[in-house]
Amino acid sequence: MFAIHNIPPIYNQDSQILILGSFPSVKSREAQFFYHHPQNRFWKVLATLYHHDPLLTIEEKKNFLLENHIALWDVIQSCDIHGSSDSSIQNVIVNDIAGLLKDTHMTHIYTNGKKAHQLYMKYCYELTHQKDICLPSTSSANAAYSLDKLLIEWQQICQEFMESS
Repeated sequence: MFAIHNIPPIYNQDSQILILGSFPSVKSREAQFFYHHPQNRFWKVLATLYHHDPLLTIEEKKNFLLENHIALWDVIQSCDIHGSSDSSIQNVIVNDIAGLLKDTHMTHIYTNGKKAHQLYMKYCYELTHQKDICLPSTSSANAAYSLDKLLIEWQQICQEFMESS
C-alpha cells in the first residue's frame, strides 16, 4: 500500500543531534507523531537517558526534544509498505535530509535501527557527506534488545553531545 509521511520534522536552530527513523508506523501516521505506538520504547529510552519524567503528551515530547537539542525525522517521505513492516518497504522517495542539515548546526546523526541506517546510507549519505551512527531499533519487534540493553547502546547520544558542547 502506498503511504505518505505526514509528520513534519521536529527541530530548531539549536538542534545538534538528528535521530532518523525509517518510516512511521501505522499508529504514528494515524496520530501524526513519531513513535506513537505504545509498545515502541523510543520515548522511554530518551526520558530515562536524560533523567526526565515519562513523556506522555505530544507537546511534552516536542518540548523535550527541543530543550535537549534533538531533531527527529525519518529517512522516507513516501513508499509502498505493508502495515508497519520495514522489511516490506519498496519504491522509496526520501525526505530532504541534506536540506534539513543545511538549515541547522547538527553535528551528529543517529539512525534508529538497521533499516533506517541502510536507507540513510543508500539514499542520503551521498548528499549529506555526514556519517550516521546506527543504534538498535527501539521497536518492540526488536526483541533481542531489552530496555536495559537499549539504554546501554543509546547512552552514547548523551555522552557525545556533552563532549561536543
